[in-house]
Amino acid sequence: MIKKYLKATLLFLFSGLLIITYSTPKASEHKDFFRQILEQKKLFLHAPDSLPLEFRSTHDRHILGNMRVMILEGRETFRFDTFGNELFWGKTLRLHEAIKGASLGGEGPGLTPSQALALGLKVDVKALPFSFQRDLRRGRVDLEDPVNTVELLRLNAVVGLTGFFDSQENLTAVGVQCALCHSLVDDSLAPGIGHRLDGWANRDLNIGQIIALAPNLQPFVDLLQIVDSSIDADTVRAVLNSWGAGKFDAQLFLDGKAFNPERTDPKTGEPASAATMLPSVFGLAGVNLHTWTGWGSVPHWNAFVATLEMQGKGRFFDPRLNNPEQFPIAAAMGFGNLNEHIDPEEDRITSKLPALHFYQLSLPAPKPNQGDFNSAAAERGHALFKVNCNRCHTEPLFTEPGWNMHPPQEIGIDAFQANRSPDKAYRTPPLSGIFVREKGLFIKDENKGQFFHDGRFSTLLEVINHYDNFLSLGLNENEKEDLVEYLKSL
Repeated sequence: MIKKYLKATLLFLFSGLLIITYSTPKASEHKDFFRQILEQKKLFLHAPDSLPLEFRSTHDRHILGNMRVMILEGRETFRFDTFGNELFWGKTLRLHEAIKGASLGGEGPGLTPSQALALGLKVDVKALPFSFQRDLRRGRVDLEDPVNTVELLRLNAVVGLTGFFDSQENLTAVGVQCALCHSLVDDSLAPGIGHRLDGWANRDLNIGQIIALAPNLQPFVDLLQIVDSSIDADTVRAVLNSWGAGKFDAQLFLDGKAFNPERTDPKTGEPASAATMLPSVFGLAGVNLHTWTGWGSVPHWNAFVATLEMQGKGRFFDPRLNNPEQFPIAAAMGFGNLNEHIDPEEDRITSKLPALHFYQLSLPAPKPNQGDFNSAAAERGHALFKVNCNRCHTEPLFTEPGWNMHPPQEIGIDAFQANRSPDKAYRTPPLSGIFVREKGLFIKDENKGQFFHDGRFSTLLEVINHYDNFLSLGLNENEKEDLVEYLKSL
């Protein structure tokens, strides 16, 4: 009976979200639009008759109203908040100048829509006027002209990337949001153009190559020269271009380590890039530590990324970064105690963390369809999983409840990335929705798979073969295939 009431309540709570989702305004309208939506809270709190009996007390109505508002606020932050980082990406790096090109007052040839899509940028179809959608379908939009990339930014249609325009409609800066790396689209109009899928890692996104387009990379040069005075802009650009699709190196500007000497890139024969795979951020409810190496909780990492990676304006505190041996750049720059005396009214990040966290925890892992896996094989694989895998990937979280960390020697891989994090260990990643990566859903075929933090295993079968060898499990080929089918069913 409680489930029945809860289902009815959730239908009530989120019926309004559907209206919001299908009414995406331009960037300039977001604040006023969202303010109007928050007024619904008052209506919600004074409409007890529309709730099941179990939820009609004043206290329960306040809880449910707060839940709805936090999800709305968190979604707004996840999708559209730059935290003020347009000052860095625009005014300092001048990335917008590379996007619009010399013909529009910038630098270079500019970035065309087809090039932007090739770099993994996604377009929110709901932000496009019907006429623009129609012209796209009919091939009337020139995808080889940077003018139309700027127009997509003007429409606030580029997922995770916001353009800022002056009174003459000139692009003057760009800022980035969480959604840039952690949202896909469903390709409903065309590849790379569709409805948003928040929480899905954008494994098509070549963020390093996008950053490398910026005319001014000197801020990165200055940081890396702390550990190597020979570093120049060309070196930084080469490192950024080495990351590849679906990867980002969050520790590069903490420790200055751009390559993993313990692994060889099979394509180049050189040490592999130190960049790691962009993770999905769905299915995190109940999961303790976040990131491949368990840096901290979800809100800790949100604050870390918003300040140190996205370059937003806010407070961040983590004294572990004061270790000059492990984090020489971070220690020298005081990253462990950032903006200690910031005026709260000027802090663009801290007040957003609660709702952002709440929204992320509400994102469910996608579920496969029946045709996505072999049901009989998955059932057999489940029995094997409970015997061999559940100790660490504990159902239904598929990670350990508690301190879900392991030293490298327990999982049979090198320690390079673990040693770049405070605990020098690897987190047990949750497995829900892992079929998305195996199947390559809504990403290019060449970017599917890539498991573990650095994508060293191309398929789930390769992962199982690794553990079968390392842990001497003695699985036969049929059992391995059954385990793969079970993982695809999660």
